[in-house]
Amino acid sequence: MEQDTNNKINLSMLLDLYEISMSASYFQFKNNAKAVFDLFIRRMPANRSFFMAAGLEDILDYLSNFSFDPASIESLRNMGIFQESFLGYLSKLRFSGDVWALREGEIFFPNEPVIRVIAPIIEAQLVESYLLNTVNLNTTIATKASRVTMAAKDRGVYDFSLRRTHGVDASLKAARASYIAGCKGTSNVLAGMKYKIPVAGTMAHSFVMSFDNELDSFRAFVSTFPKHSILLVDTYDNFSGVKNAIVVAKEMEKAGCKLNGIRLDSGDLAKLSKKVRIMLDKAGLSYVKIFASGNLDEYKIAKLLKKRAPIDNFGVGTNMGVSEDAPYCDVIYKISEVTDASGEFLPTMKLSIGKSTYPGRKQIYRILDNKGMFARDILALESESIKGMPLLAKVMESGKSIYMAPLLDEVRRVAQDNLLRLPDKYKRLNKSYRYPVAISQGLKIHTKKVLKSIKHRSRQ
Repeated sequence: MEQDTNNKINLSMLLDLYEISMSASYFQFKNNAKAVFDLFIRRMPANRSFFMAAGLEDILDYLSNFSFDPASIESLRNMGIFQESFLGYLSKLRFSGDVWALREGEIFFPNEPVIRVIAPIIEAQLVESYLLNTVNLNTTIATKASRVTMAAKDRGVYDFSLRRTHGVDASLKAARASYIAGCKGTSNVLAGMKYKIPVAGTMAHSFVMSFDNELDSFRAFVSTFPKHSILLVDTYDNFSGVKNAIVVAKEMEKAGCKLNGIRLDSGDLAKLSKKVRIMLDKAGLSYVKIFASGNLDEYKIAKLLKKRAPIDNFGVGTNMGVSEDAPYCDVIYKISEVTDASGEFLPTMKLSIGKSTYPGRKQIYRILDNKGMFARDILALESESIKGMPLLAKVMESGKSIYMAPLLDEVRRVAQDNLLRLPDKYKRLNKSYRYPVAISQGLKIHTKKVLKSIKHRSRQ
């Protein structure tokens, strides 16, 4: 399990106080109860029509290693609000539940369960915040990155978000989620090592400015990296920078090497790239690629391509790494069944206005059209017989992972296949379309019965 190695923080303590407070009361009054919880996203952000699932690998690792170490128990004891019997229970606690989940890279929509947990109610409650946090971050970034890579079409996109993401862990997850969604690589060296993601980078303005002149800085850099050099040309002036890059590229040719590319990081990228392309081609350097960066996102990239900017690759940082226009998902974790005194599972639901939930154990069925494209989804009871492709699969049984984790490149292929099968109107950048998610007849009937039962009980 991942931990902060400096402070040795146990991730099982990554929870909100009310979860452990409720668990203490469950321990006193419902110690043998079991429950079913659904994790889903309630609503779609603006200009979005789909979500991309990510984060399952971290969740399974967390659940497989869930426990409270002595330091965690002592910290809880020092709060002075928990009984020793409860702390003793926690000291021996391990997650023992069953989990169903969408595979990473799967496209999904509001109110569709991403995760279903069936476990003793204390265990199911204690893991809530980690699950919400993990799905929120990974899904938010994967969804954003998928939009960026789709906007770039056949051009490469690289994650440059490390310095602007919200912390070390977020930078790693952003690199992984964006790679799943279609990015070709990341500038984040630690993410490259941890997840085996291709690492890419150029140079910074500071390197150029540390030399007496730009030409000397370029010569020094290509001398160090004769096969892997991309020169940043806008430190002083884009066009003089390109001229210097051309001088160096011709010198490299004489030495039997080739300059990989130049990077534009400021100014009117459409106009600049067109002029730069002409300069490079006239110099016989048609093989030199143009790399662009500088506060890019899907909207700016789409505009650049519409203007036929001859840019080969994009470095996208802040706007993708924090999903600037939609920085979170309205992710929810709600109970849908709980056992009674005899141990029988009974359905339950939330009735709050605008926040009601569906009771029972549910499955998502995806219906394809005759061309293999996504046509609609059906949210149904797990017990119903529905013609369609079930999306929730069992990934953990009795606290043990039974998920055969695919290689990251396979997850990436799943994501790309999903995007190809999603009709184009749901992939438009500036307008959201509601993908049809039908509620099965069985779930409708079940919901009415549960609603009637809850209202009846509340009057007693």
